[in-house]
Amino acid sequence: MPREYVRLTTPLVRDGDRSSPLRPATWDEALDRVAEGFKAAGAAHGPKTFGIFSCSRSTNEMNYAAQKFSRQVLGSNNIDSCNRT
Repeated sequence: MPREYVRLTTPLVRDGDRSSPLRPATWDEALDRVAEGFKAAGAAHGPKTFGIFSCSRSTNEMNYAAQKFSRQVLGSNNIDSCNRT
């Protein structure tokens, strides 16, 4: 029997390790956790930890925003796209 998929409309977070159950959270709490995780990874491993892969089907504006985010916010030049296909 196929599994039914439901669109996620509320962010889910864990309060412990990966075996902890997910619980609903506010968008502010979820985005704060993401920002903290990015800061911790950048502090521990440097900005080259991050990389962005963008899609050739995206608009030029979306690809521009992705490379700007990678360079200005994350501090990484690791950005590529699948434009060669």
